[in-house]
Amino acid sequence: NEKKKGKGYRSPCSPSRVLHIRRIPSGVSGAEVVALGLPFGKVTNLLMLRGKDQAFLEMASVDAAVSMVNYYTSGTPHLHNQPVYIQYSNYKELRTDNHHNQARPQAALQGVNAVQHGNLGITSALAAEGGALPSHSSVLRIVVENVFYPVTLDLLYQIFSKFGFVSKIVMFHKNNQFQALLQYADAINAYYAKMSLDGRSIYSGCCTLHIDFSKLTKLTVKYNNDKSRDFTRIDLPFGDGQRTMSSDAIYTFPGPSVPPVPGALGPLTVTTSAVPGHMTIPDIPGNSVLLVSNLNPEAITPYGLFILFGVYGDVHRVKIMFKKRGIALVQMADATQAQLAINYLNGQRLYGRVIHATLSKYQTIQLPREGQEDKGLTKDYSNSPLHRFKNPCSKNLQNIFPPSATLHLSNIPPSVTVDDLKKLFTSKGSTVKGFKFFQKDCKMALIQLASVEEAVHALIELHNHDFGEEQHLRVSFSKSSI
Repeated sequence: NEKKKGKGYRSPCSPSRVLHIRRIPSGVSGAEVVALGLPFGKVTNLLMLRGKDQAFLEMASVDAAVSMVNYYTSGTPHLHNQPVYIQYSNYKELRTDNHHNQARPQAALQGVNAVQHGNLGITSALAAEGGALPSHSSVLRIVVENVFYPVTLDLLYQIFSKFGFVSKIVMFHKNNQFQALLQYADAINAYYAKMSLDGRSIYSGCCTLHIDFSKLTKLTVKYNNDKSRDFTRIDLPFGDGQRTMSSDAIYTFPGPSVPPVPGALGPLTVTTSAVPGHMTIPDIPGNSVLLVSNLNPEAITPYGLFILFGVYGDVHRVKIMFKKRGIALVQMADATQAQLAINYLNGQRLYGRVIHATLSKYQTIQLPREGQEDKGLTKDYSNSPLHRFKNPCSKNLQNIFPPSATLHLSNIPPSVTVDDLKKLFTSKGSTVKGFKFFQKDCKMALIQLASVEEAVHALIELHNHDFGEEQHLRVSFSKSSI
């Protein structure tokens, strides 16, 4: 049995929300054990067995426990640089009332859960056991070694957003190494991400992550492009794609470099055979369904969401909740498009409200059954002719920009004048601040409105506007201004 344990043997217990964690090194705190589970959901109880180097961790749901076991099966987690092994327990729930020496682990559990969605960090939880936070910084420095496949900003966002809201990312090369600085909204999320991802590989056998805390307390991002992005500022210009921080900020990194531990925690994927750029990361939610909340129930329609989210991908289905009209599900063509829509539309003002967009727990939107009351709130757009990205060579793929006050208009008939277009936008409640036709192509123009929110409304109202004779206006957000 000891030999089996040494190899990380997992018993054939049926899934339970109580997990058994073995081979815990001495000196590991309860907060560090709890942190293994927090990325997958709320941790409801903890039992530390100090003398046996074991612990029991109770998750709020069986689904959360299953996700955690599946995640760590592909890559064994490490605590204090030692592997620990996780399996389902025979217990269905934990009772720690009568156990001695559980006061400090319980205090840690309460502290971590109390600040999981707050701004206090994990300090109080670790302090309950006399522990210390490695760093209070919410900024991580990421070094990627053995970069065999491209590592993009969106890929980093997809991986690290599993552990909390990523607010800023800056990528660059230094000493012939691919590096990135990544800032979380909260230091506690940076702590979880470092614990879970340091030493792991994005793809099997390559693109290994080495993560430490930066001395920088915050990042300054000037441009939103493929090298840098501020997810809290959708109004930033695209820039020229060059370095977006001062050299002083980029090159002042803390402490010694992380020693290379290739594949120490296992790869984030299980395959290297896929075409670069089309790889999937099974451990990261590959969901294409978005949950969109805080919508204005008086103004929002399935078609409006289809047009707006269609700027960032091909929308297949939309469902506005029958009993909660301020909440909707939007199903994109794939997970990449879903993440792109989140990047650009989460926090955007729409009909007087700041909307929230995140991944849904649902994998698909079910169409209403025949005879089921729906009032037209669920729509299927999978075969719509208005999809912008059906053609993989489409120029639309190179012209995806955040919502802006300036709109790009195309497919304008020769008979339509400047005044015609100004009147059209004014009739939809827009205030036109500027307008110009393209010199080389009079079928295209830029129109600048009073605000980003006005432009969003106008795009929803006027994209595909029928000029007659089968000519329809195309409206997109522009990176330019007039």
